[in-house]
Amino acid sequence: MTKEPKYWKKAKKYLSKKDKVISNLISNYSSPSEITLTSRKDIFFSLCKSIIGQQISVAAANSVFLKFEKKCKYKINPKVVFKLTKVQLRKCGLSHQKISGIKNLAKQILDKSFNPKLIKKMSDEEAIIYLSNLKQIGRWSAEMILLFTFNRSNIWPIQDIGLLRAISKNYKKKYLPPEKFVKLLEKKFSPYCSVATWYLWRSIDPEPIQY
Repeated sequence: MTKEPKYWKKAKKYLSKKDKVISNLISNYSSPSEITLTSRKDIFFSLCKSIIGQQISVAAANSVFLKFEKKCKYKINPKVVFKLTKVQLRKCGLSHQKISGIKNLAKQILDKSFNPKLIKKMSDEEAIIYLSNLKQIGRWSAEMILLFTFNRSNIWPIQDIGLLRAISKNYKKKYLPPEKFVKLLEKKFSPYCSVATWYLWRSIDPEPIQY
């Protein structure tokens, strides 16, 4: 894992001045041993984890991923995954759609029809569109990749249930929070929406998620 993003400390100061709720969350979840946003800089690993985790609980996703990791002999890369059969992947607990998504991803990286290196030069929205062309990768998954793999500073994943729950809880709004209010927060937190998202997530789940 890499260290925290270069913008992290600056973002915390900026957000603390902008919003009292976020300021309190930053205070509550900051410490000398604070776990922050990091990246393993491995987009294939992260995309596989994202596909596996879709539409199932965190506990179920972790269980399936551990079986998948073991089946890959702890070497999760396109060559290894491409060689695995559908039967082997099904034994990990993967659905037909997820198997198709992971196999297709491995193939596209190997034949270079998908080039992760291009993402660095793209804007957030361009990168989301590019990633969304992959099977089983929609907007939410693409945003998770930009947040966790590329550590982009201004990701505000409004399709994320956890973020919406956290907004409802901390700003005393009904669930789902009004769209207008969510957009207002996005404007207030820019250009550091990723950091605001991180601390809002901490308020409902102190255990950090990592893709």
